[in-house]
Amino acid sequence: MVFDGIVISIILALIRGGSFRSFADLRLKGGWIFPILLIVQIVIFNLQSQIAWIASLSNYAFIAVYVIGLLFLWLNRHQSGFIVIFIGVLLNFIVMAANGGRMPVSLEAATILDPYFGQIIQEGVYAKHQLLTDASWFGFLGDIIPITKPYPRDQVISIGDVVMNVGIFLFIQKLMLTKNDKLTEEIALETK
Repeated sequence: MVFDGIVISIILALIRGGSFRSFADLRLKGGWIFPILLIVQIVIFNLQSQIAWIASLSNYAFIAVYVIGLLFLWLNRHQSGFIVIFIGVLLNFIVMAANGGRMPVSLEAATILDPYFGQIIQEGVYAKHQLLTDASWFGFLGDIIPITKPYPRDQVISIGDVVMNVGIFLFIQKLMLTKNDKLTEEIALETK
């Protein structure tokens, strides 16, 4: 869902006259952290079904990724939208940490997905997900929101994902439209 939020935000910023130029000027504290966290999650996701020790440690690794990600967001909280992103990530972290490093997924909401996903989630853990049950902590923060048509990709998301995407939208809009806002102000001052 985060990838979708980024793409939608960029498209809307471009429609609003935004530019990619501001990305070149973007300076984030610990900017190298985010790509590494992304790579770690991809490696774990792809190898946990093949290598037993990675599977046994994956829940701890996901928690560590979230803790480091929260630190990165906090270091950059001065950036537009980062506090909102922080809150969304924190909500996801809370539910995952309370459930052993796994995100509970509502089977009822997951009926919109490929039946295979529903089957494997009932059989156990899938990636960083597990079945939402009566024993799950903070189930209301889990993946319980089904998204389907007219949205192009069926998926199940959490409240934290929604909050994160609002923050991503605010950040990208501010980033891509800032130069244009400054230019518009300069032109307005020159014409007075």
